[in-house]
Amino acid sequence: MASDSDINSLIFDYLNTEGYPSAAAKFSKEANLRPRQEEDSLKARRQIQHAIHTGHIQEAIEALNELEPQVLDSNPSLHFALLRLQLVELIRTCNATPGGDITPALNFATTQLAPRAPTNKEFMEDLERTMALLVFPQDSLEPPLAALLKPELRRTVADRVNKAILTSQSARRDATIRSLVRLRAWAEDTARQSKKDLPVRIELGLDGDEGYSSPGNGSPVNGPEPMIT
Repeated sequence: MASDSDINSLIFDYLNTEGYPSAAAKFSKEANLRPRQEEDSLKARRQIQHAIHTGHIQEAIEALNELEPQVLDSNPSLHFALLRLQLVELIRTCNATPGGDITPALNFATTQLAPRAPTNKEFMEDLERTMALLVFPQDSLEPPLAALLKPELRRTVADRVNKAILTSQSARRDATIRSLVRLRAWAEDTARQSKKDLPVRIELGLDGDEGYSSPGNGSPVNGPEPMIT
């Protein structure tokens, strides 16, 4: 049976790997986990995520190129998404004050996005939609345009960047907790197919195991649905 310490470590690993550093830090404190020395790559990923979440896109791009130079070169869609988000931030800045200078946004769109847009229909549509933010009043934007100025766009791009970094580093895209659950299910299923003498129900060592039913012996009873990955 897994100890509370082992389970807490797996949860901590899940939060970190999936890109929730703040939640991981809070959980670590509440669970009294022993602090671990952070890897340089993890620190860099956190810094990149923070830069995107706070609208400092150029800083994020530079940090990403320093950490994993090939990521943007090999992923034009992600590169365009970051540049488009940078354009959104420039437009947000110039619209923050009446009569704001739109020149930086226009220059950026012309030099960074316009050359890439013709290579992909979606790029062109995204660029046209973003440039519309300069035309229409901010308080009367249609929902598709208003969505560009909401935090969700930053979070979406940050999540894509995080996953791209993990893939480039050949890191586990799934957190350890997911991998162990799949491995355990496979091992138990293999043992049952080999006619090994196993109990009908094998506890996971987690609270709420009462409703667990092992693979091949029916669905969970009075318990949550299994994780789908």
